Amino acid sequence: MRATREREQEQFMRRCFELSRLAAGSTSPNPLVGAVIVHQGRILGEGWHKKYGGAHAEVEAFRSVAAEDRRHIPESTLYVSLEPCCIHRNTPACTDLIRRERFKRVVISVRDPHPEVSGRGIEILKSAGIEVVEGVLAEEGRELIAPQRIYYEENRPYILLKCAQSANGFMGIRGRRVPITGALSQRLVHRWRKESDAILTGSGTFIVDNPLLTNRLWFGESPVRILLDRRGRLAQILPKRPQPHSPTLLFSSRPPAVPLPSSVEWLPYPEEPHALQKLMQELAARNIRRLLVEGGAEILRSFLQAGLWDEIRLGTAASSLAHTASEKELLIPTPQLPPEARWEQSFSLENDRWDIYKRKLPV
Repeated sequence: MRATREREQEQFMRRCFELSRLAAGSTSPNPLVGAVIVHQGRILGEGWHKKYGGAHAEVEAFRSVAAEDRRHIPESTLYVSLEPCCIHRNTPACTDLIRRERFKRVVISVRDPHPEVSGRGIEILKSAGIEVVEGVLAEEGRELIAPQRIYYEENRPYILLKCAQSANGFMGIRGRRVPITGALSQRLVHRWRKESDAILTGSGTFIVDNPLLTNRLWFGESPVRILLDRRGRLAQILPKRPQPHSPTLLFSSRPPAVPLPSSVEWLPYPEEPHALQKLMQELAARNIRRLLVEGGAEILRSFLQAGLWDEIRLGTAASSLAHTASEKELLIPTPQLPPEARWEQSFSLENDRWDIYKRKLPV
């Protein structure tokens, strides 16, 4: 009997996770959350938090319940991937709805890391006589809200390093723009951009590749652009190049001598030691929860050496990077994976292979 109940709980919690991911890239700074209402094994309603400022998952699930099924709510179980909120911000507290509708039982995966919630929502429900079960598929639940956990616990964004390499392990040829992966991979990367709050690259990549760093191949918005300019070169270059309308933060060691485009904000490059850590804290202060790093080998290596990474997405092309004898010394090797990188999954797109690595989150 107990094993059957546990299987049922996991089944419906996985559905919560599936629902939550439908809003990837639309809810930040809020987390992804899904909810399912179940009565005697039958789903009465389900929903997810669709966008920041909109109704939470519990409300969406309740609204989806048919009128003739509302009478079953007091005998139903609410499954939700994250502890229901108990604070009033853009929307009312979800604990108010749950108490008002007299749900019998609430099953959650993990507690909300928000310091104003973090267990208070559970206690409010228990005080109202509602049975609360927590910890169902907790590891996956923690992964789902990793950007929020890291923001509150480490005062920085969730950092995703994206890297593309040739079959023989090189990222490019110094001083030249060299496409590595194919068209489908490019479209996938634009999806990742849409799912991120900000995208970061360094001055070397910006000067050589002249990337727009925008989302043009997937639906949704473009992220904030972040340019790292430790050598103070970009303030002179940016005004000479057409710039997208996406907000851009230029962290540079040299103040601009000429007016920058209206979309660009200059900020001083943080002083050493721990310049990257200070920069990440500045991004956290701006409510950036998820950062995609699309830099060259130097930028990627800097993040790896500083221990500032949570996920690595490594794309490998089927072909080797061709080069002349004179170009051999200009080949850029891919930075080595850190020993704590844990392989998660692989998949193929056309002739490209993508490997996903994560660092195990603290419990």
